[in-house]
Amino acid sequence: MSSSRTQPSSSSSSSVWQLQYMKLHFFTKIRCLLKSKASSRKRNLQALPEKSRTYQDSEKVAALPKAIVLKPPEDENEEVVLQKTVKKLHFGSWEEKEKAAIEIEKLAREDKKTRKLMAELGVLQVLVSMVASDVSGHQKAAVNALIQLSHGTYTNKALMVNADICSKLPKNVEVLDQSTRHGFAELLLSLSSLTNTQLPVASSHILPFLMDTMNSDSTDMKTKEICLATISNLCLVLENAGPLVLNGAVQTLLRLMSAKDLSEKALASLGQLVVTQMGKKAMEDSLIVPKGLIEILTWEDKPKCQEYSAYILMVLAHQSWSQREKMAKAGIVPVLLEVSLLGSPLVQKRAMKLLQWFKDERNVRMGPHSGPQTGWMSPGMGSPMSPRSGEEGRKMMKNLVKQSLYKNMEMITRRGNVDMESESYRLKSFIISTSSKSLTY
Repeated sequence: MSSSRTQPSSSSSSSVWQLQYMKLHFFTKIRCLLKSKASSRKRNLQALPEKSRTYQDSEKVAALPKAIVLKPPEDENEEVVLQKTVKKLHFGSWEEKEKAAIEIEKLAREDKKTRKLMAELGVLQVLVSMVASDVSGHQKAAVNALIQLSHGTYTNKALMVNADICSKLPKNVEVLDQSTRHGFAELLLSLSSLTNTQLPVASSHILPFLMDTMNSDSTDMKTKEICLATISNLCLVLENAGPLVLNGAVQTLLRLMSAKDLSEKALASLGQLVVTQMGKKAMEDSLIVPKGLIEILTWEDKPKCQEYSAYILMVLAHQSWSQREKMAKAGIVPVLLEVSLLGSPLVQKRAMKLLQWFKDERNVRMGPHSGPQTGWMSPGMGSPMSPRSGEEGRKMMKNLVKQSLYKNMEMITRRGNVDMESESYRLKSFIISTSSKSLTY
């Protein structure tokens, strides 16, 4: 009986001692950090010349009121606030943790040293655990604080990834409000800029969260732009191409490229994925391709989008008879002719290269990066058009060239007539004005 009574009491006492040890270790660490900071300020003060220091100090004391002189320095106030805030975050209730996270967000905005100091005090691990909370206020405060702590410091980002932040992302985007959804997207964008430390893209909930956010009709454009920037960073790592395609990134990007505000970022990521085998296959199987890309070629006010679209079409058409046939049926040739005359220098170059592939020039040997080799390619790998389709293509090209020339001549003639009319009008007005000045009455 006595042994059974003493066993629970010993276990409870051990847990109490463990909590006391954690608090003692925490406050000892804070005391050491504050002492080192105070000693560094003292050394900086001693480094000044003695005369100038005493003169400046006496002048300041004489000029300031007594209440301000007795007030503790601003740095000491900040240290006290930081100490209390970190204490609440570690050992306070959930309401105190939320208030502490809001205060940490404000303090982290100041400088990089404060952000590093908070990481040394174990703030990041607690904030990451708060991200998984079901309470919206706790979650939002933790995410905003982590965003500020991730700015300008590689170490803090790596610590967040090590604390398993990627597995604590919400699985249902629709339950989040716009500001919280925007905060998660901004935090992932900051973490995706890590160069040496790869994010666990395949095993975490990063890609499902990004896809759900971009596909949601309730997500605003700004948040979608941030998600697209994150996808662009992830595409820079070749190993991420497979998980991106498997999570439906290609279909999402193809759908978003039709929106002019999002098209450039979506096309940039598609241009990175199309050079991979899985990415190219996903685009070839899509019903949006090539019609959607051809439509973007007609956007005269978006030259960068035209360049990206032409590049993707070049990669898809290279050594693929079926894709070139689909493009021809979708009416790509007249669009390429127009772009080759009126587009930017880069899109003109790409359009001319595509037009060259659509010609039936069997005797022209193309370079290794200039399209199909007509002399030795097999029919399934970039074979040229059949003689019948080649003859039809030549006739269509001649008619299109004639139409383009006629349109250009009409435009030149119309502009010339307008210039002549304006010149004639100016000449008449000049004669009338000079003749009226010469009259004596």
